[in-house]
Amino acid sequence: MIKNGKTHKQRQEVGKFLVMDPEICHGQLTFKGSRVPVATVLALLGKGYSIEQMLKSYPEITRPAIEAAIRRAEEMSR
Repeated sequence: MIKNGKTHKQRQEVGKFLVMDPEICHGQLTFKGSRVPVATVLALLGKGYSIEQMLKSYPEITRPAIEAAIRRAEEMSR
C-alpha cells in the first residue's frame, strides 16, 4: 500500500500461528497474539533450551505455534 508517497506494509499472516505486522516488533515475524519474535525463540532453541522451557518463559505461546515456527525455519533453510 502506498500512502502519501510512502510504502506501508500490511499485516501478513504466515500460517495459523505466525504473523508479520508492521505495528508489532517493527514487522518482525512474531507469534500471533504476542509480541514475541519467532527469531528469539528459535535462537534459544538453537542454544539448547527445550520447548518446555520456552512454554514456561512465554506462556502466551503454544507448543503447536513453536512447532510451526520450527517447521517454517526448516523450510526456509532448504
